Amino acid sequence: MKNDYSTPVNPWIIAMTVMLATFMEVLDTSVANVALPHIAGSLASTTDEATWVLTGYLVANAIVLPLSGWFSSLFGRKRFYMTCVLLFTLSSTMCGLAPNLPTLIIFRVIQGLGGGALQPVSQAILRETFPARKTGNGDGCVRHGRGFRARCWTDAGRMDHR
Repeated sequence: MKNDYSTPVNPWIIAMTVMLATFMEVLDTSVANVALPHIAGSLASTTDEATWVLTGYLVANAIVLPLSGWFSSLFGRKRFYMTCVLLFTLSSTMCGLAPNLPTLIIFRVIQGLGGGALQPVSQAILRETFPARKTGNGDGCVRHGRGFRARCWTDAGRMDHR
């Protein structure tokens, strides 16, 4: 692992950090789908209008996804990843504070721009962090986080409908 620090960093700390960020991004992708009728009702809009919340996020995500390797090379992988996490987190906060549908859509687009690069850059960080013979362990850690998200979300959905 190459870093600018004099002491080596435990690769499992990096894997857990990467897992948390990707966990939040995947969770956020799912949560808007489930909450769409509530979003429409709360913001006095139709379900068709509220689907722009999903569409804006997915389009922004799809734009950034193939560019993430280039941005990582341009700005540095760590700096780009940290910027994406910060952008994703701030825009998530602003989505929660959005007073109307157009504002929510704008912040969801920004959130998609930040979140779109988290998956591919996190995989690159894991490949860079773990030695070749242990790369599967790091990938398994992140996949476990994704599976945990799916399980928690499924259980929460069941509780909501009871």
